[in-house]
Amino acid sequence: MKALFLLLFVSGAALADDAALLQCRTISEVASRVQCYDAIPVATVTANAAATPAQREQRFGMETVKAPQAVKQQEGNSISSTITGNFDGWSGNELIKLSNGQVWRIVDGSSATLSPVSNPKVTVERNFLGTFFLRIEGTNNSPKVRRVQ
Repeated sequence: MKALFLLLFVSGAALADDAALLQCRTISEVASRVQCYDAIPVATVTANAAATPAQREQRFGMETVKAPQAVKQQEGNSISSTITGNFDGWSGNELIKLSNGQVWRIVDGSSATLSPVSNPKVTVERNFLGTFFLRIEGTNNSPKVRRVQ
């Protein structure tokens, strides 16, 4: 039970306004400090839950490290698109532009030469640690990527 309370307390505090937390910290009287903490509004993720699939796809990969885990889960774990034009592989630090307008950078230093293919289907997947991988149709190689646009 204590672990559940601690988890709820920590997740709520993570969503709270930092400035308000700092202000409450300066109050020396315990009862007043607790009241101050209780009065801090906690951000909700209901706006993200109402996002359309197109809005979720456009935001995919643009989350910050501080984004609540609930938001990341609502965004989904993958998106599918295509690479516009001919594609014959990649090299480290290369930019890959998808047909949906997203731009991803190869960040793991990997490279691969493939048989040229036109408009290959791709899936960008997020693993359980939050790392993104680009899965390209026709290859078993999946470079680690980071969204830049």
